[in-house]
Amino acid sequence: MSTGSILILPGDGIGPEVMAQVRRIIDWYGAKRGLSFDVSEDLVGGAAYDAHGVPLADETMARAQEADAVLLGAVGGPKYDDLDFSVKPERGLLRLRKEMDLYANLRPAQCFDALADFSSLKRDVVAGLDIMIVRELTSGVYFGEPRGIFTEGNERVGINTQRYTESEIARVARSAFELARKRGGKVCSMEKANVMESGILWREVVQKVHDEEYPDVELSHMYADAGAMQLTRWPKQFDVIVTDNLFGDLLSDVAAMLTGSLGMLPSASLGAPAANGRPKALYEPVHGSAPDIAGQGKANPIACILSFAMALRYSFDEGVEADRLEAAVEKVLADGVRTPDLLGEEGTDPVTTEGMGDAILKALDASL
Repeated sequence: MSTGSILILPGDGIGPEVMAQVRRIIDWYGAKRGLSFDVSEDLVGGAAYDAHGVPLADETMARAQEADAVLLGAVGGPKYDDLDFSVKPERGLLRLRKEMDLYANLRPAQCFDALADFSSLKRDVVAGLDIMIVRELTSGVYFGEPRGIFTEGNERVGINTQRYTESEIARVARSAFELARKRGGKVCSMEKANVMESGILWREVVQKVHDEEYPDVELSHMYADAGAMQLTRWPKQFDVIVTDNLFGDLLSDVAAMLTGSLGMLPSASLGAPAANGRPKALYEPVHGSAPDIAGQGKANPIACILSFAMALRYSFDEGVEADRLEAAVEKVLADGVRTPDLLGEEGTDPVTTEGMGDAILKALDASL
């Protein structure tokens, strides 16, 4: 009996290489844990443009809407730099997020003990770090109107509009509070209510949702610039951070680098529940397509594998199996297995992308 359907979109650059290791993990769960998935594959980004002249075909978009979970590798590369903005590879990803209405972007920042020395901060500041940033993903300044570059008098002016409705704020706040209930029970909401009307509304709505629906969760508010400072000063004070699209874009990258490796981090983008009760969902590693190492077996597949772990947890309600996969990754890192991006000690021999997949599968076998 199928656990659910997964649409895989490997994309460009190292995307196909890291996704190949995820396919091996999916096959392992089918063979060893009885979790059988209906897996299909399609094109996105530059690969889709090469085949169809668009970064995401309508047929692929329709398949994504029907899937229980979409796993995406990476998009983009210098080959496509001169394309018109409307057909750049990244537009395929943005279309998926917008048309699936994936309004809650979950970006964990977790520091594995074996990699604590990779952070630019002191080990005692980041060791054991486990933060979840919930970024509103489908509104705010990236989507608000009016926008564009206009002529006023004898000079040009660039305009972007920060716009949020109460309902847009409330639904992402609920996502953060629900996550906090399953974690440390704390939410910090970040905005700029001191200088932005949208920030005032954000704070008021988050507070209202908390008071009426989640009084059991501890809520605090912080200006986003102060939040960025606190993330580098004392990051372990945070559990779940909820913030808007622009600030979430910035703060999640700050939090990511606390762990020492942007290439180690997964993400999930979730929407409203479908008819079967599962949320519309897109899972992807935070890293880019890294065209400079594509095809060389140097790519680290861990972020993509951990993205599948998030799919197990949030799309298929398989928290125990997600824990198993995350523990296998932690065991491999503790044993000193490293792809080239994780080399920090002289004399350590790196493994290939496939070699890292081998090690994680071995650790999964040992967990049985």
